[in-house]
Amino acid sequence: MKPNIRKIVTYDEEVLVEGFRKADRTWRMFAVAAVVSNPWAGRYVDDLRAEILAYGPILGELLTNRMVALAGGGDAIEAYGKAAVVGLDGEVEHASGLIYTLHFGNFFRQAVGAKSYLSFTDTRGPANTPIMVPMMDKNDAGRRSHYLTLQFAIPDAPRADEVVVVLGGATSGRPHHRIGDRYQDLKDLGHDVDNPASV
Repeated sequence: MKPNIRKIVTYDEEVLVEGFRKADRTWRMFAVAAVVSNPWAGRYVDDLRAEILAYGPILGELLTNRMVALAGGGDAIEAYGKAAVVGLDGEVEHASGLIYTLHFGNFFRQAVGAKSYLSFTDTRGPANTPIMVPMMDKNDAGRRSHYLTLQFAIPDAPRADEVVVVLGGATSGRPHHRIGDRYQDLKDLGHDVDNPASV
């Protein structure tokens, strides 16, 4: 059992000026998306595990290899995330199933040498639905400079019976970061880093 991939889309942007000021270093964000047939479209399926286990490693390795090639190496990726958009004949659970498995995400995590989990979104919509890929620092979940969102769309995807599966990355944080990190907030509130909600 292998995913039926209709197309692969690459999105890449380089920001040279942000907030009316030139960036000291180019702010680059990019993504690779696979448009795949939804194996569960149009029906309710109790157990999604077989397809998740079959599709996850193939999509994870394919998209990771392309992301690393885009970046010029895994070390160049500082922030990362993932997303999926399921077409209208599918459930949000189908989008979730294809990206919320270690059989998919661990390829990317290992390739970039990450410690943080992959931030994520899963949504449903028609072709040209905005794809939002949230990202954070690959090693430090509290580093706000690397809280990023990459947005793009694919004009003909997802079709009703498809899922768009995406990995995103960035080679830096926002150019003029100046809102502090969550650690200062925790200190101000007297909360522990390991218990931020103080519960």
